[in-house]
Amino acid sequence: MTFRLTSFHFKKRYLAYSFVFFYIVMCQSCMTMRFSNKETAKFFGASKTEFQDKTIAFEGYKIHYVATGSMQNATLFFIHGSPGSWNAFKEYLQDTLLLKKYRMIAIDRPGFGFSGFGDAQNLRVQSQRISEFIKKIDNKKPLILVGHSVGGPVVARLAVDNPSWYKRMVILAGSLDPKAENPEKWRTVIKASPLRYLIPGALRPSNDELWWLKQDLVDLEPALKKITCDVTIIHGTKDVLVPYSNVAFMQKKFANANSIDTITIKKANHFIPWSHYKIIRNVLLNIQ
Repeated sequence: MTFRLTSFHFKKRYLAYSFVFFYIVMCQSCMTMRFSNKETAKFFGASKTEFQDKTIAFEGYKIHYVATGSMQNATLFFIHGSPGSWNAFKEYLQDTLLLKKYRMIAIDRPGFGFSGFGDAQNLRVQSQRISEFIKKIDNKKPLILVGHSVGGPVVARLAVDNPSWYKRMVILAGSLDPKAENPEKWRTVIKASPLRYLIPGALRPSNDELWWLKQDLVDLEPALKKITCDVTIIHGTKDVLVPYSNVAFMQKKFANANSIDTITIKKANHFIPWSHYKIIRNVLLNIQ
C-alpha cells in the first residue's frame, strides 16, 4: 500500500513538472503575432498584389520587412504598435488606391516578428536600427512615417534623430506624453527570470518596452522641438489605452513642425487603423 501511494504521488509530481515544462516550451512558440512566408504569400496572392518579403542583416541585428508598390513613388513607412508585426498594416499594403500613389513598407520593429524576436529595445536603439534600415531602402523620394500606438513615439524619435529625412509624420493613437504613461508595477516583476519565460510569445518583448516607455518619453520630450516635418495626428476620443490628452501634448511640443493637422475621431477606441480604415486611408491619399 505504501509503495502504491508513493508511486501515485510520484506520478502526480511527474505530470505537474511535465505540464510546466511543456507550457514554457509552448510559450516560446505561441502568440508570436507574425505571418509565416507562406501566410504572407497567400494573403497577397488573393489580391494578386506584387510584394517583397525580405530581411536585411546588419552587424548584430536584422530588420524584416514587407514592401509593395513602385520604387518610383514616395514611400509610406508603417511602424506597428506593441505587440505586433508588419501585418498590422497588411490591408494598407494591398490597397489599390494607395498602390497607385506610394511605395509602401511595413517593418517588424526590433524585438518583434522576424526582427530579433523577443529581444526588445528602447526607443533610442530602435531609432538607430530603423534609421540604418531606412538608409538601405531609400529611393530618394519623399518619405512619410506612419506609426500606431507605441509606433507613434518610434516615428517621433526617428524624426528627432534625422529631421531632414521625412516629409510628414502620421501618428495614429500615439503615446507621446510621459505624464499619461503609468507603467504597472507588476511589469517589473514578470520582467525577471524565471517568470518572464511564462509570458507567451510577443507579449514578453511588449512587456519589456512598455516598462521602459515612460522613461523613454521623458528623455524624448525636450527633443521634440527638433521635428520640422509636417505632422498629422489622428486619435479617438474613447481611447482607454492611450488617452486623448496625448493630442494636446503633441500639439504643444511639436513647436517647430512645418504644419500640424489634427483629426479627432469621436467615440473611437485605440484600434483606429482597423476600425476606421477608410478615414486613415483617405488621409494618406490626400497628403500633398
